[in-house]
Amino acid sequence: MDNLKKLIRENKELEAQLNSRRHFLKECTLGLGGIALGSLLNSCNFDPRKAYDYNSARALNPMAPLAPPLSPKVKSVIYLHMVGAPSQLELFDYKPELAKLHNKPCPESLIEGKEFAFIEGVPNMLGPQATFQKSGDSGNWVSNHLPHFKNVVDKVSFLKAVHTDQFNHGPAQLLMFTGSARFGRPSLGSWITYGLGSENNNLPGFVVLTSGGTPDAGKSLWGNGFLPSIYQGVHCRSKGDPVLYLKDPKGVSRDLKRKVIQSINEINYKEYQKFKDPEILTRISQYEMAYRMQVSVPEVMNINDEPDYIQEMYGVQPGKESFANNCLLARKMVEKGVRFVQLYDWGWDSHGASESEALSKGFLNKCRDMDRPVAALLLDLKQRGLLEETLVVWGGEFGRTPMWENRAGIQNSLIGRDHQGEAFTMWMAGGGVKKGYVHGATDEIGFRGIEGRVSVHDIQATILHLLGFDHEQFTFDFQGRPFRLTDVEGRVIHEILT
Repeated sequence: MDNLKKLIRENKELEAQLNSRRHFLKECTLGLGGIALGSLLNSCNFDPRKAYDYNSARALNPMAPLAPPLSPKVKSVIYLHMVGAPSQLELFDYKPELAKLHNKPCPESLIEGKEFAFIEGVPNMLGPQATFQKSGDSGNWVSNHLPHFKNVVDKVSFLKAVHTDQFNHGPAQLLMFTGSARFGRPSLGSWITYGLGSENNNLPGFVVLTSGGTPDAGKSLWGNGFLPSIYQGVHCRSKGDPVLYLKDPKGVSRDLKRKVIQSINEINYKEYQKFKDPEILTRISQYEMAYRMQVSVPEVMNINDEPDYIQEMYGVQPGKESFANNCLLARKMVEKGVRFVQLYDWGWDSHGASESEALSKGFLNKCRDMDRPVAALLLDLKQRGLLEETLVVWGGEFGRTPMWENRAGIQNSLIGRDHQGEAFTMWMAGGGVKKGYVHGATDEIGFRGIEGRVSVHDIQATILHLLGFDHEQFTFDFQGRPFRLTDVEGRVIHEILT
């Protein structure tokens, strides 16, 4: 009997200890790691652009619209990224001196100490594989590969001497869109939606559209990194259902779906009140957004309801995935209040290792696919009064060499150029940006920037500035220090601003 009483007493003591531990783990924000996180978060003074505060109205609606701290020039951004890095020497950077050096050996001093992806030994020079013409009232050079773009050249500001320290696609793309060549940082669109929220409760604040394939760096290019996951980009498709699983299963009515979501969100909110975990709020917001998107997304993603002349202007291809379709969708998105629309067009890697990459074939096809819709996008935004409140950015992740690629020291039979980060061309258009302007210049063969050099971080700082942010003050505390998109570098390119 005494042994039985002792055993019962020990069991009660053990149960009490277990209950105490359960209470500790549950009520103290999921253990020691949660305590550290809670301490870090609770030590922050609330600023919706600097720290996430759970007791604020913004915490209960993470996508609530916010006014930026400075006076903005634009409300939204359309970023057109040509995945693979188009050759500036066949598009915008006219170099007649390079034509005189065509197929002559490259001076060794030019490449000494330089790293390239595929060039080995001493390659030959490669003259421009396009003809150029001064276009528009600005008289800026545009190649014969872009006949439609010549009609809108006066609307853009060129950056002729952009540089990067990355010469492989994945790291260069990460640097361009997250500020770091390594995985784990928030993307540009995530920073912007975190800082500004969304003006449309029925659509995501950050939408991604792809054509041709997925970028080398993958979905991290529109990931939220260490920001709450509500700010990651939503990848929509221009073919088939815009978003997977957007439709309800058979037999599930909209009223039933509404009741299910309400019940789930009530449970989630009770959990949030206990743990103060921002990802619970994200889950609530995403359920609500998914429900509203079922009505709003099919409408805004329908390009068939556009007038015939608009479809023809863009060169849309109904029922197919195309860059032209995505440009038209981008206009429809910003028209509906989407904050950041990111287009990735894959296939611009012009090595010359195959016909699909060669400057004489694959590159020409990409130019034709891109030329008309880009010109149409600028004209369409302008005629709707949207260009002055929208920033349009165009570019790749790095530039191409003035030398002919020679893998393993053997010159390719097809014409192509290797990667290089010393200088490449980008452009911007829209609110707050000068029209028909050129900033920066490269040397006589287009290899290095010799004036007006700007970095990837300068591009990011300028985009944030036009949206009303000081890129040095726009931070998020993570792992004990404030992080920013431009990290420890970058300056606003005031020269191209009005």
